[in-house]
Amino acid sequence: MVSNLGAPAALLDGKLLLLFDWLYRTRSVSRSAEAMGQAQPTASIWLARLRKELGDPLFVRTGSGLEPTPRADALIGPARSAIAMLQRLGEPDEAFVPQNSERCFRICMTDASHITLLPLLLRKLRIVGPGIRIEVPRIDSGTAKRLSEAEADIAIGLVPDLEAGFYQQTLYTQDWICLANARHPRLDAALTRAAYEAEGHVVIAYGTGHRLLDEAVRAADIRRRVMLELPGFLGLAGVVAATDLLATLPRQIGETLARANKLKVLSCPFAIPSFTVKLHWHERYHNEPGHRWLRGLCTQLFQRA
Repeated sequence: MVSNLGAPAALLDGKLLLLFDWLYRTRSVSRSAEAMGQAQPTASIWLARLRKELGDPLFVRTGSGLEPTPRADALIGPARSAIAMLQRLGEPDEAFVPQNSERCFRICMTDASHITLLPLLLRKLRIVGPGIRIEVPRIDSGTAKRLSEAEADIAIGLVPDLEAGFYQQTLYTQDWICLANARHPRLDAALTRAAYEAEGHVVIAYGTGHRLLDEAVRAADIRRRVMLELPGFLGLAGVVAATDLLATLPRQIGETLARANKLKVLSCPFAIPSFTVKLHWHERYHNEPGHRWLRGLCTQLFQRA
């Protein structure tokens, strides 16, 4: 609202707007004060403030009570709209009801999580929120930007180097194993360092886990013969099942592939640092009901003590 002088008018206190509305309804200071739970002298003081800030008497006394001035008639509509807006701002967020929702959630994951976590999540959603859709962007250098700009809701995985403004919750810790063909001709017993160095390897040349493994190989001075590099886990189990190549990978995806493809699981013969898989989200959406529900569901499904 702009005054006649062109300077911005004072912002009105919400209680003054409410008093204005009650005065317009009741045409009485005493009845307005009673409706607002205030003493009549308090309502009279507020009315004086209202008149001063709006530069108009607003209500004049007549034989039939208070009557609004033309300025009051002009302002009652905008005042009631402002009151309604303030009331909406003060209301709690509408509860998220998954059974009735057709919302699309965007969850950043690695392709390993497509195999290990996504099926569990989708199976649960088909029961508790059958209309909910999921999109799964890949975790990469743009993940933080997508989370902060609402292009993604949450990220599940190893997402290092997030700046301030993000929440995170630990889901589980991953260590490392090796996979081999169940009929591997040379690996009937425990995998030794010498055997590890003697065999050919297939590696996943992508992601933070790959960097952790490479750093551990260098730190242990392991001589590893890499015969095949893949951009992701698609096809890895088939390669291991069809050849004598070894794969070194995080336990969860490794054991999942082993069960599905009858592969041999072996302990790594050198130390590789474990890492923590976390749930990540931006503070802007921390209290949004749908976000809270989704985070709770993922924690319920994936968190391990």
